[in-house]
Amino acid sequence: MQLNEISSKIIKAAINVHKELGPGLLESVYQRCMIIELREMGLSCEAEVPVKIMYKNHDVSDEAFYIDLLVEGQIIIELKSVEQVKDVHKKQLLTYLRLRKLSLGLLINFNEVLLKNGITRIVNEFKGDVLP
Repeated sequence: MQLNEISSKIIKAAINVHKELGPGLLESVYQRCMIIELREMGLSCEAEVPVKIMYKNHDVSDEAFYIDLLVEGQIIIELKSVEQVKDVHKKQLLTYLRLRKLSLGLLINFNEVLLKNGITRIVNEFKGDVLP
């Protein structure tokens, strides 16, 4: 399945969850509902995937960083339920993409009246490169 097809299904799943629940709940609730929606659509989905951090061939991960959702092993979903998405949220997702050597991530903020205003597509243009 191509990235655009997967991301379209992810967005549809998010819209379904948002339509049913609306804004204002905890991120963890949206995460559980997204897992249900994505799996019902036939997509594989992992939650709370640890982010491994390597430095000079040493694993320095302290299990403090987790990917909210990893779909089909290809797209990272960072879920938020915040007043306003900040640049740091976008940078966090881009860093996860770089560390996992993946191309596409979706930042979804469920705390919006119209969910389409809460969806940000992040592309890792430096796939495979180390952070600058």
